[in-house]
Amino acid sequence: MPPASAPPAPLVRLVNLTRKFGPVTAVKNISLEIRPGDFISIFGPNGAGKSTLLKMVASLLSPTSGKITFSPDGSSPNRREVGYVSHQTLLYNELSGRENLVFYARLFSLADPDEAASRMLSKMGLMEAADLPVRGYSRGMKQRLTLGRALLHEPRLVLLDEPYTGLDQHGSRILTRMLLGLREEKRTVLMVTHSLAEGLELSTRVIIQNRGRIVFQADRESVDQADFENLYFEAVER
Repeated sequence: MPPASAPPAPLVRLVNLTRKFGPVTAVKNISLEIRPGDFISIFGPNGAGKSTLLKMVASLLSPTSGKITFSPDGSSPNRREVGYVSHQTLLYNELSGRENLVFYARLFSLADPDEAASRMLSKMGLMEAADLPVRGYSRGMKQRLTLGRALLHEPRLVLLDEPYTGLDQHGSRILTRMLLGLREEKRTVLMVTHSLAEGLELSTRVIIQNRGRIVFQADRESVDQADFENLYFEAVER
């Protein structure tokens, strides 16, 4: 029987990560290894420090202490390696969907911004609205365009902060299909969400964060979906 292959080295390591805002500690001494191909869903109540954690991984906030490194060289992350979707779309509403993507493709110095934008619009199911102003897009269309923008430069890590915010059931299902596609492509994804059902459906690993700390984590296959809601409330009420 051949020996089992060694697990892949972590893509990202968080080591004793802490972030303070004056007297308030939003993230407390978090250590986490993110492996290539992980789709990690982070659940937790408002104020748990989830968005702060994502912003540090995205290099939008500096940690008060601790460090974040990318494997295998141990370098600090940079924004070219990360695709980030916040709960605000931050799109240019007076531009069309195509113009938004071309603009960002140029910022990332992609070889053919027009081709990259067309390819992503097609992937996100937005070709019919590609040349319409974004101000007329539904919330779900804006979320898909924002996700497409985050993927334009082929980042090693995709960060999603509450991507289901403001979506109706139809929009949520469309977004779930898009995110399942990322998982099937073996993209490495770290997602903050309040949507327990969608988060469980998508994830390969689940984390519960509360009061700045990770209070629970497990591989998805070891979590019973029927019992997870009770487990979640028990974890955040301790």
